[in-house]
Amino acid sequence: MRALRITLIVFVVLGVLFVAADRLAVYLAESEAADKIKSSQGLTSTPDVSIKGFPFLTQVAGKELDEVEIGMDGLTTDAGGGRSVRVTELTATLHDVRISSSFSSATADSATGSAHISYADLSTAAGQGITVGYAGEDQSGRGRVKITGQLLGFSVSTLSTVTIVNGDTIRLHAESVPGGNIPGAEQKVRQRTDMERKIGGLPTGMRLDKVETTKDGIDVSVVGKNVELAG
Repeated sequence: MRALRITLIVFVVLGVLFVAADRLAVYLAESEAADKIKSSQGLTSTPDVSIKGFPFLTQVAGKELDEVEIGMDGLTTDAGGGRSVRVTELTATLHDVRISSSFSSATADSATGSAHISYADLSTAAGQGITVGYAGEDQSGRGRVKITGQLLGFSVSTLSTVTIVNGDTIRLHAESVPGGNIPGAEQKVRQRTDMERKIGGLPTGMRLDKVETTKDGIDVSVVGKNVELAG
């Protein structure tokens, strides 16, 4: 009986040590992946990386991870024309992540996620004198925002539809603007009210899919195939 108890204790201790080693390996791998994503995507802050599944070491031996979650807060991207747009939050879940033989890069079969941009940040991206706010949906279900401000002597208050272009750009297009009877006036006003803001910094292989306007800002769904985690 004593020998049996000793054997059980040894197995328990070994099990605890294995779990501890497994969790330590996960922590180190998550930290390394976060640094590589930051470097490869040119981010200004380090993303959060969470590797799911147990045991991790068995997944590493097979060079395939079941699921990886990535979170980025306060992502600022170049929107062109010397302006930028801030993405308040970006989250992504990657499935069936294949690790290269050298462990220097990884590719996910598929991915889903979401991004959020506040109206305050959209207003900042629009430039001085323009405010972007919530306006619900039109009759076809497309999301809309309300743009207000003073431009070229006109008091601007117009509704704009919000759409995704080319899988990486958010477009705001005003339904109508003042100055239609003055040559060139409408075009100049639209230079400020109509916006196309490219969202960079996404992992390679991911794209913007759908957009929804909410009271707090714009929510964008993100999808991807053969998504490169690092490299």
